[in-house]
Amino acid sequence: MRSRTLMHLLGYAGLTPFVAGVYGTFFFDDYPGALARQAFVIYSLAILCFLAGTLWGSAMHYPERPKFLRLVISNGIVIFAVLGILTAQPVLAAALLMLGYMAILWYERSSGASTGWYPVLRARLTWTAVGLHLLYIAGLIVRNGS
Repeated sequence: MRSRTLMHLLGYAGLTPFVAGVYGTFFFDDYPGALARQAFVIYSLAILCFLAGTLWGSAMHYPERPKFLRLVISNGIVIFAVLGILTAQPVLAAALLMLGYMAILWYERSSGASTGWYPVLRARLTWTAVGLHLLYIAGLIVRNGS
């Protein structure tokens, strides 16, 4: 299997836990629903940390000043997201995680190439994850409103 095919497969498969979390938020009560809601936020943090780690890993290919900025941004986004989760407010945590995804995509786009298959894949995956975060937030609001 080519690496490009594998990256597409793993990227889209990585959206499955988000979909499951949204589904569980809307349709499950009690323990399964609580598990889905908590798992969504924890999984989102894990993926955001992974994406921030790619910034860290690519920093060695940059000159000193951009390298420094890339390292600080990668760590700052993770700290921002962890602080959001520590609020214990799922809507706020999901919103801050969503902002983290958008910040990484924006930074990647502003500091590197934005053409070719990989940036297109990253944008599709990010915007899908953002949409799933919005659905998750809507599910939380519907649940708490009823």
